Amino acid sequence: FPWPGIARTIWGDHQRYKETYFTAFPGKYFTGDGALRDEVGYYRITGRVDDVIIVSGHNLGTAPIEDSINLHPAVAESAIVGFPHEVKGSGLYGYVMLKDTGESRDKDNLRKEINNLIAETVGPIAKLDKIQFVSALPKTRSGKIMRRILRKIAEGDFANFGDTSTLLNPEIVDEIKDERI
Repeated sequence: FPWPGIARTIWGDHQRYKETYFTAFPGKYFTGDGALRDEVGYYRITGRVDDVIIVSGHNLGTAPIEDSINLHPAVAESAIVGFPHEVKGSGLYGYVMLKDTGESRDKDNLRKEINNLIAETVGPIAKLDKIQFVSALPKTRSGKIMRRILRKIAEGDFANFGDTSTLLNPEIVDEIKDERI
């Protein structure tokens, strides 16, 4: 049943509209956003469900892994993307921004701590294959992380990042690219 704010079609391609929004769950409108409902009945938006990476046959959502990483006291923010992996199909590449405390940190030890935290909270299958520490993440002016750029960097594809005009901090892309693991 529609409501005032629902999209009612795609201009010139109503069939595509039906296939996009009504085939995943017949008779239900599906936007592609995920949410969890707690025991009290409150909803927590978890992000896009297409932010799922298949690792060795396991469907792993990026949000729970990022939430786990962000529990580490040294971590300010993180972003996870998939990259082609010879054995697993897809590997997990983590971009981690540390809190600026002014103190020096052993990066190898931090990588181990982060992966141990992921193993404890999400499971060992979700441990990251690569962890790159970054000074910032590429974000739009509205604060969304530009994951497509991070995905291309993780894949080693620097040819065309697409439209970057909405980036708040375009200079960070070259920095991340130059420090790719």
